[in-house]
Amino acid sequence: MNSATREAYGIALADLGKKNTRVVALDADLAGSTKSATFGKANPYRFFDMGISEADMIGTAAGLATCGKVPFASSFSVFVTGRAFEQIRNSVCNADLNVKIVGSHAGPSCGEDGSSHQAVEDIAIMRSLPRMMVVVPADDVEAYKATIALAEHEGPAYLRVARLASPTIHDEDYEFQLTKGEVLREGTDVTVVACGMMVPRALEAADLLAQEGISVQVVNMHTIKPIDEELLVECAQKTGKIITIEEGSIVGGLGTAVAEVLSEKCPVPVRRIGMNDEFGTSGTGNELLDFYRLNAEHIIEVAHELC
Repeated sequence: MNSATREAYGIALADLGKKNTRVVALDADLAGSTKSATFGKANPYRFFDMGISEADMIGTAAGLATCGKVPFASSFSVFVTGRAFEQIRNSVCNADLNVKIVGSHAGPSCGEDGSSHQAVEDIAIMRSLPRMMVVVPADDVEAYKATIALAEHEGPAYLRVARLASPTIHDEDYEFQLTKGEVLREGTDVTVVACGMMVPRALEAADLLAQEGISVQVVNMHTIKPIDEELLVECAQKTGKIITIEEGSIVGGLGTAVAEVLSEKCPVPVRRIGMNDEFGTSGTGNELLDFYRLNAEHIIEVAHELC
């Protein structure tokens, strides 16, 4: 389908509303952009536009969760994880409430809105919170299935979706499993662990490297917390070299999560590709992904250095 993961989130949320009357949706005056408006049109009495008030939105979502509702609270990633951090920490995670937080427009692919809107630290922020699950789907099919799965998961969760459309890599019959990484391609020389929009780029790099005789294993690590430690160890033992790539900061993100596991359980060389402790800038989404070298070409360079 090649559509944005935020689009698939909106469709899934609306479908959930038809089947589960416990599901409610909240937004912080960005429902048209986050696509929670799709739910609002279908379920106007279970949709709450809280205005430009993320902290209030999270507090309200927590209250709804105490009443047995399953709230999905959406806004741009930079605002919902930043402005509302204290409420997420104390009202949601500390209280272990069943609130689903959805951040859209994350990373430099957010594009022309610039650094003020391009969350690069949101994964690190959410990973730091006890009890919080962190999910970053690779395409529209996975985003739809992840939304459905999170509605069934009991506990706090953060779903990161993108503004920019990206290639669809999954069939409709794909069986999504929370907390379980997905091996998209087997390989023997090096493993590339990717999440979100970087997964198609990892597959592209694997195709090009195969032409050079370098066998690349590609893993879609959609659940970053809790991360699939068993799979990571298997990959490290099999290929002996790991590359991670993410559309966010390497400080505290996917690369850090992978390095933490392997440094303790199976030490091998790990190279992290992502935003190198820097903020974004303005440009189109695809221009910025190339500007920050979040692409197949950079994966290939790093693979050459390791192999």
